Amino acid sequence: MADSRERPHVLMMSEITADGKLTLKKGTSSKILMKYMSHETELLLHRTRAECDAIMVGSNTIKIDNSFLTVRYVTGKSPLRVIPCSNADIPLTSNVLGPGAPTVIGVSGKAPEERVQAMKEKGARVVVAGEDRVDLPLLMHILWKNFGVRRMMVEGGPTLNWHMLHHHLVDEIRLIHLPFIVGGADTPSLVGGMHIESEDEMIRLGLKNFYLCGTNLVTEYDVEYRVPTA
Repeated sequence: MADSRERPHVLMMSEITADGKLTLKKGTSSKILMKYMSHETELLLHRTRAECDAIMVGSNTIKIDNSFLTVRYVTGKSPLRVIPCSNADIPLTSNVLGPGAPTVIGVSGKAPEERVQAMKEKGARVVVAGEDRVDLPLLMHILWKNFGVRRMMVEGGPTLNWHMLHHHLVDEIRLIHLPFIVGGADTPSLVGGMHIESEDEMIRLGLKNFYLCGTNLVTEYDVEYRVPTA
């Protein structure tokens, strides 16, 4: 089992509406809302990318947004792009499989070999982390040990965000607040996953900073996981 201490320090960063939504509706790109961020906030986002060794998003985000995940608006090196993708099924035309930055695809042992080989031919590094699906704690350890990733940024959707938090892999959260209300019972919010049964299961945050960046409020939190008692 991987040593839980041998993993990157992880910052989860996301834009959210006033009612906590990531997109206009299920299945639509978050880029629609991101275009309403002020220029100063775009610079903050790209500076944060440049400060990290790696950036991670989920495979569903790649399928919907087709992001580049590179540093473009500031001077700095683009981080390693990391995509957990159990079945190696992101499109081979995805921008993260193109130039601009190196890419690691985390797959399961059940990923079809022809898909894995096709991704390698596109220039991606493919690592097996888990048998049936990607084991995120193991993938974090592989990134730390084999790729020298010490600080990682997550710009994930609700599913990846939930699994990263569920496994206690997120250390900080930075939120860019957009002054809109979107609504919708099935509209993706910051964190998806399973419903909790009681307040004891809530993941607590410690507010450590808040400020205006251009016209956007930014809030920053430490994640405070509850330590189980014997």
